[in-house]
Amino acid sequence: MRAIRTAYVVLSTALLLGAVSADQAIAESAKPAAATKAASPIYGVTIPDGYRKWQMIAPAEEAAPLDELRVVLGNPAAIKAIESSTLPYPDGTILVKLAYKRKQSPDFESATVPGQATTVQVMVKDSRRYASTGGWGFGRFINGQPADLAQHQTCFACHAARVKDRDYVFTRYAP
Repeated sequence: MRAIRTAYVVLSTALLLGAVSADQAIAESAKPAAATKAASPIYGVTIPDGYRKWQMIAPAEEAAPLDELRVVLGNPAAIKAIESSTLPYPDGTILVKLAYKRKQSPDFESATVPGQATTVQVMVKDSRRYASTGGWGFGRFINGQPADLAQHQTCFACHAARVKDRDYVFTRYAP
């Protein structure tokens, strides 16, 4: 509501000062207020715009109890680093993992295909902002909303215990 009031005041002032025409003011006021992206607790990580167009780094399969198919995508900084085996990853690297329940293909009985989406998981490299967690910020999202605080408290500990020597990244480039 506050954003709408602010936009109204700005447009009204611009109209009064002649900075915009009445037609421009009406057109601007009809635009929906910008939605605030949901950010993960602890880290403030959001789902990056345009990530579905990023290059695939690797697929993966998670056994029971999760029974998921996963694919990891990377922004251009991630792709450049992973292709050249650069460690640590440079600041600005973003990795996104898409996870889906496994299901049997209705068209080919021996094939497994993605079923219902379960999570979108994001890792953002910013060595200053996330210095206490190896330079990485984490986000885990279910239906576009961040998972709870308890789930985010486990992210770094798991990565630190298993893949500290690979700059806390599980994913390996698929040839």
